[in-house]
Amino acid sequence: MRHKRKWEPLVVKITDVARHAGVSPSTVSYVLSGKRSISFETRERVLASIAVLGYRPHAGARALASSRSNVLALMLPLRTGIHVPVVMQIAVAAVTAARRYDHDVLLLTQEEGVDGLRRVADSALVDALIVMDVQMRDPRLPLLRELGRPSVLIGFPADADDLTCIDLDFTAAGAACADHLAGLGHRSVALIGSPPEVYERQTGYAQRVADGFRTAVRRHGMTGEVYPCESSADAARALVARLLAERPELTGVLVHNEPIMEPVIRAFRTAGRSVPGDLSVVAICPDEMAEHTDPPLSSVAIPAEEVGRRSVELLMSKLGGEDVPAATLLPPRLTPRGSDR
Repeated sequence: MRHKRKWEPLVVKITDVARHAGVSPSTVSYVLSGKRSISFETRERVLASIAVLGYRPHAGARALASSRSNVLALMLPLRTGIHVPVVMQIAVAAVTAARRYDHDVLLLTQEEGVDGLRRVADSALVDALIVMDVQMRDPRLPLLRELGRPSVLIGFPADADDLTCIDLDFTAAGAACADHLAGLGHRSVALIGSPPEVYERQTGYAQRVADGFRTAVRRHGMTGEVYPCESSADAARALVARLLAERPELTGVLVHNEPIMEPVIRAFRTAGRSVPGDLSVVAICPDEMAEHTDPPLSSVAIPAEEVGRRSVELLMSKLGGEDVPAATLLPPRLTPRGSDR
């Protein structure tokens, strides 16, 4: 005897409504909750999709969504090539800022890829997310765009549409350093950059510094190349030896690799090139690091504390239903000291 197949009712999810209406799941949530101002046209489109699909929010899910954990997730994967002191400055500033809003911070330092991001976002542990170490084509971005939880990226991917991002304008920083060296009359320059794996991952800040540097070098008619370097004294000495062998006319260097700033200067001195007498050196690093080298380095500051604080402020505004700028680029500030001529 043939048994009739029992058909289960189709369950329509908020992501189905979002896809049908051509908006993000968070927009659907805002329309339902009224916690954020949504344009009339978008609201009507979402409501029409709800009616067509027969979406019915579950009462328990609505109650859970309306509750707050007062916890923010800070996703800070400690990958190889990252300069930990700088990222921890950002993290401490974020934690301090969150406490002013009566929020705690859940710090996630493992390699939190798409699966880890989904696990955290689907839990009731956190209200919102701050994502660091952003790559130009970051695999986490599609999921971040779909999540119903607010997020802020510290860093800029190649495609930042529908995302909220904040960082130092690293493209302008690289250009500002090359402009500075050009203004001092240098014609042959080099960027000693981040470790090779940072470029291989297409980490946003390193890629943007290199792009800004190259663009300015071409604009001034200088010769200049980008040289990735491992963050060790031995690697710094080997690269300096290579530079002097291949480019003896070199007179200007930008260092964007905090752990090797002093080893680079020592290696040039050991090879008979004084700083700043024979060679001008500038850096992109926190001010306190530039001030304590010998000689103190002219530098573009990395505003770690400001980035951490403002990322939390943006996130809290989003949680409050306020509109925030999609892109916050902090302008570079170059401070001349004693390392150039």
